[in-house]
Amino acid sequence: MQAPRYLRSGDKVAIISTARKISEEEVQSAVDKFQSWGLEVIKGKFLHAQHHQFAGTEEQRAFDLQKMLNDSSIRAIFCARGGYGTVQIIDKIDWSSFRRRPKWIVGYSDITVLHSHINRNCGIETIHATMPINFSGNRIDDNSISSLYSALFKGKNSYEFPSHPFNREGIVQAPIVGGNLSILYSLLGSNSDVNTDNSILFLEDLDEYLYHIDRMMMNLERNSKFKHIKALLIGGMNDMNDNTIPYGQNAEEVIHQIASKYKFPIAFNFPAGHISDNRAIILGRDTVLEINKGSSSFFQL
Repeated sequence: MQAPRYLRSGDKVAIISTARKISEEEVQSAVDKFQSWGLEVIKGKFLHAQHHQFAGTEEQRAFDLQKMLNDSSIRAIFCARGGYGTVQIIDKIDWSSFRRRPKWIVGYSDITVLHSHINRNCGIETIHATMPINFSGNRIDDNSISSLYSALFKGKNSYEFPSHPFNREGIVQAPIVGGNLSILYSLLGSNSDVNTDNSILFLEDLDEYLYHIDRMMMNLERNSKFKHIKALLIGGMNDMNDNTIPYGQNAEEVIHQIASKYKFPIAFNFPAGHISDNRAIILGRDTVLEINKGSSSFFQL
């Protein structure tokens, strides 16, 4: 996997939205933070456009992404927020300039579309991390911000996180892929489908029905996404919904039941996803994951 150049003070970075609409006020805290890092912030032409729930039409959102990908002076592209909509524009993008001059793509949730597509088709690392929408209203903690800075400027992050009863011990070193479970499920069979072979697979999700977690995990299993992985890493699985007749398992239990069919190491409680402690992950990067009884550790090489 190819790593874009790390950021330096004075670099230009872009903020665009490939999905849901966002106001100027909602990104201002992130603009202030990026400027405090010495970065020059360039906003997409249609960043604050509105078309139904989206940040502009498909054509407008694709225009902003394409322009920032093609602009050689832009060293990183921050996706302002998730929601839904990135899949609508993914096939409108010409990646040739990006392949020649890689730059960091940053985001999570719906931005998993970009992460997965780039990993599969471009062989370039991307960053699963907090987004500008989260900088306002104390939606993230200092760990999220400092880990994003470290990933962008240094390419180094290491985390320790608590154990979980469903963990399976082990030490692995492999590239890490993945992101939002719902998005990965929706990409199965497409040109953006994630390649999990010989990788650490990271999964997180939010606000799903418990039976749907089982449906998605079963579909990933039937598509052999667990067959050749080196380890499974589970982040936030929060604010789940249940039916009037209870499903009978929580999200972690659903995942554990399917993962128990395999022998790879597995760790829950990883601090990433739709949670305030959303640590940056350089996707595609060789990563050491050590899972022990007392705690687990995560280190990106």
